Amino acid sequence: MADGNNRDVSRWVVEARLALAFLTRLPLGPAGAAEPGALARAAWAFPLAGVLVGVAGAILLTLGDRLGLPILASALLAVAATVAVTGALHEDGLADFADGLGGADAEHALAIMRDSRIGSYGVLALVIVVGLRVLCVAELHGTFTVVLTLIAAAAGSRAILPAVLFYMPPARADGLGHAAGRPAKRLTIDAVAIGGALVLIGLGPFGGLLGISVAAFAALMIGRLALRRIGGQTGDVLGTIQQAAETAILLAAVATQP
Repeated sequence: MADGNNRDVSRWVVEARLALAFLTRLPLGPAGAAEPGALARAAWAFPLAGVLVGVAGAILLTLGDRLGLPILASALLAVAATVAVTGALHEDGLADFADGLGGADAEHALAIMRDSRIGSYGVLALVIVVGLRVLCVAELHGTFTVVLTLIAAAAGSRAILPAVLFYMPPARADGLGHAAGRPAKRLTIDAVAIGGALVLIGLGPFGGLLGISVAAFAALMIGRLALRRIGGQTGDVLGTIQQAAETAILLAAVATQP
């Protein structure tokens, strides 16, 4: 029994490390990423990676407050920290997907999304989303509240990604969206449950339910758009959904704060 428990703990550690290596730019190594289906099995830990991203933002926010910086400067530092930890992985996906919407058909849209250059749609999407995130953080009252909200938004938005992988087919036969694989239903539920619980803790019952609802709605709308335009999900679609969900949770936090 003890050996079995040790194997379970070891597997959880490996899967959590893989989720961190996939969703952040921390120097953790591949942690078995080459094994087929490994990332799908680590999907339950996606919100845990979000916790770490949120903590990075919270540290910079607290530092800015301690230095007496203007609230907007502290908020910008907090968002910049989350971008740095992830290597702008999701922001890059948002810009690429936005640019791809200008494609004449699915093939053209996918080609645009793979182009490393950024167009006007991508720039505008980044300005709007990053701007909203910074303004929301600046509007929240109390350092402790902001810390909890940053962690909740980062974790909750990444908890949605396993559900996207579960329900949406990949739009390509290669690429990140295809390589990630389809997580098991139980692991998808685990990820959503962990992320949902963290959002409820961070925003409170009413704010948390609103945040979960608007994040899920944003994910659903973007997913439907992706299915219609390109036939499924890609890494860029996942990044766009994460960014939209995180922004939605932050907006809900601002709207429901006392």
